[in-house]
Amino acid sequence: MNEKDKLLTIGQFAALHGINKKTLMWYDEIGLFKPAAINPDSGYRCYNYYQSPILETILLLRELDVSITEIQNFMINRSAENLKCLLDEKIAELDLQIMHLQAVRKTVSNHRQNMNTLLTMDLSEISIVEKEKRCLVTVDIDQNVTFEKEVELITAQTSKYQLGRLHDASYGSMIPVESILSGKFDDYTKLFIEIPLPDHKSGLHIQPKGKYLKAFHKGSWDTIPLRYQEILTYAHREGLTLCGYSYEKGINETVIDRVEDYIVQIEIPLLAQS
Repeated sequence: MNEKDKLLTIGQFAALHGINKKTLMWYDEIGLFKPAAINPDSGYRCYNYYQSPILETILLLRELDVSITEIQNFMINRSAENLKCLLDEKIAELDLQIMHLQAVRKTVSNHRQNMNTLLTMDLSEISIVEKEKRCLVTVDIDQNVTFEKEVELITAQTSKYQLGRLHDASYGSMIPVESILSGKFDDYTKLFIEIPLPDHKSGLHIQPKGKYLKAFHKGSWDTIPLRYQEILTYAHREGLTLCGYSYEKGINETVIDRVEDYIVQIEIPLLAQS
């Protein structure tokens, strides 16, 4: 007798596939997966090696959250075409889940980086850092836009780009460098939300790759012009040219209760030296 023709007990077959024998008993009871034979003396279920690929297919589909009803229908109409259709659908779902997890991981990494910054930062320091390109969703604002309207605009954009909850993303405000240079420190023209993963949709703002001036401000918004004056003085002293927008974002909102403890990270692109 071929070794593969030998019958296995339900316990042996369950162990071979890393499942509980009660699962096999249930599959039998609902007509999903029947044993190869029933021992006439003991009434015990027996299985053979050739049933393994079928069981593994069922277990794979269950791991992919295919319902029992769908699997039963597949088993009745088992074919390469039907299995391909099921797997195509599940691969598409897995791709979406992977993208979501990648986005969540990036968000968590951003939060961790913010906490690391808080633990190691020097609030008085102004430094030059290298940054990678970022894709930002932006909404236009001006001094006449109310807070309620800002919330409405941001909510619409998070829905449009399927960003999930607002706090799943890095977000903040933008002020043109020309406004800063002319002393208009409250001339905010955009709010931004960073897209966790690269996106090729049109209408996105690209925060350019390159060198940035980086500084921090702690306290109320009323005193942030003083910090910008210090940034301008530093840039002039070092012969640096600011360009584009200043990107502001809060980095400690999740760990404070008082507005006086609020810390804003300021990053401004530097014009490349020729």
